Parts: sequence; structure tokens; C-alpha cells
Amino acid sequence: MAPHKKYQPAYLSFTRKERWGILSLVLIILGLTCLPFIYAVFYVPKPVDHKAFENEIAELKIKEEYNNKGFTKKNDAYYDRVDYNRPVEKNDYNKISRGELFYFDPNTLSASGWIKLGVREKTASTIQNYISKGGRFNKPEDISKIWGLHQDEIIRLLPYVRIETKSETAFSYSNTQKAGKIYEKPNYTLTAIDVNNADTMAFISLPGIGSKLAARIVAFREKLGGFYKVEQVAETFALPDSTFQKIKSRLIISHVDIKKLNINIATIDELKAHPYLRYNIANAIVQYRTQHGNFSSISDIKKIMMITEEIFNKAAPYLSVK
Repeated sequence: MAPHKKYQPAYLSFTRKERWGILSLVLIILGLTCLPFIYAVFYVPKPVDHKAFENEIAELKIKEEYNNKGFTKKNDAYYDRVDYNRPVEKNDYNKISRGELFYFDPNTLSASGWIKLGVREKTASTIQNYISKGGRFNKPEDISKIWGLHQDEIIRLLPYVRIETKSETAFSYSNTQKAGKIYEKPNYTLTAIDVNNADTMAFISLPGIGSKLAARIVAFREKLGGFYKVEQVAETFALPDSTFQKIKSRLIISHVDIKKLNINIATIDELKAHPYLRYNIANAIVQYRTQHGNFSSISDIKKIMMITEEIFNKAAPYLSVK
């Protein structure tokens, strides 16, 4: 027991430095604990002016009331059917139509009538062009397909659209005709569309073609430099083959006049912009021309290994050596 009592004070006591260290640590902890209370005593918060914030809230409420003025829930449901991808002239959102409202049939209304309704002259001309090429509005909502007609104008005009339905069978009686005679349904001839001259409104008149597909067909035609056969329309991006088969019988090419690229002077950028060439083909043509000189005929590009027979047959009508 003696050795145990001898070493017991060493485990239960602290040196002078240790005692000062513990005391300093306790004082620091107490100081940090009391610091928030001391800070609150000496800190005087600055008064907050809520007037500026209240003014901003008031301005937002005024703007919200202005934006919602004149619109109902049924108009909100109609927004889902509007095509927002049509091009809109600058400042159209800020324009307020001053046209006169009256009931009208979009299939028979003249250009002056559209202008009287407040529609822009350019848009009225587009509508007349659409009607003249065989287009027709079958229901009031079809006016949303009009290229350049803003959604606010659509909502404004929609309640006044009255489309007259044509009788499918025409009956004509005379004194010499017998009662109960059956008349045959007349045959209507559908207007053919020249794919090299038609605008977007003409393509929209085709079944299954909306504004997006119509714009893609026209853009593809411009990149190619014109179509040399109707089947090229089927290559338009995102055009379903089933839709093309429906419209194929109404597509024609009255005159082939396509833009050609001179492969002896065209740059890589000019060649690669063509959908049938792209960069790797364009680069190969320019490199071959640099090494071997100008091409004497279009068929000379077949000497380039990566140009297959299929690529040549598709691209050849768009190439020249003069």
C-alpha cells in the first residue's frame, strides 16, 4: 500500500502552468458565451425604411392587373393551341389593333376585309395567297395557322369567325325532272403544288403539314438549291414517310432550275454547306483539286475514294465544272 500512496498525488494534481491554462480556457469560453449579450447592449440597430419595398410591391400589382386585363380562363386554354414559332414583327407585342370587329368567313373574306379587321396588309396578302392555292379554313381555330398573325389577334378575332359549310351534294330541279331523282356528288380537283415555287402557306394546306414542317421543307429546298425530283421532299428532317405518301400525289415540279456549285472554284465552306456534301466530302474535293488540278468533268470526283455511287448520283445535279 505504501507505493500506491506515494504516486497518488501525481495523478490527481496539476502543475502551475496547467492550472493557468485551464483557467484561461474557462475564461475564454465564458467570454464567447457572453459576447452576444454584450453586443446586444451596445449595438443600436438602424431603423429600416419599408416604404421603398412597399412601392415596388405596388408597382408589381399594377403590372399584373394590366397583363391580366381582358383575358378569361377560356382564353388561357386557347393559348395551348397557338403556334408560338411563327415569326413576329418587331414591337408586335406592344401594338394595339384598331380594326373594326365584325362576323366574317375567313374562306371568303377579301384582303381589304382583313385589313378592316385590323390585320396587317402583309398578313392579309399571305392569307389571300393561301386561299388562291386551294387552302381552306375548316374550323375557326384554323386561323391560328396563319403565318404572321399574332396570338393576341387570334384571340381577338376568334369569336367572330363564322365558317359556312358547303353542301356536299348539289340538287337542281326543273319542271321536266322527276321527283326523287338521285344526283351524283360532283368531283373536286385538288390543286397541285410546285415544290420549287410553293411558300410555307401552300405547304400548310397539305394534310399533315403544319407550320414547322412547312418551314423545314422550304429551308431544305433553299440549302439544296432546289429540288430536281419530288421524292427529295421526303428527305426533309422529321417529315414522316406516312405523311409524305399522303401528299406525294399533290406535289409536282413544273420546271427544274437548281443552283449549282462550281467544284473547280468553290471553297470548303461553300461545298460543306450543301446537305449532300458535308465537310468530309467537301474537304476531299478541294484536296484532290489542289493535288491534281481542276476537274474536267463532274464524273472525275468519282476518283475520290469516299465518294460512293449513291453520293455521286444525289450530288451530281448540283455540281458543275464551269
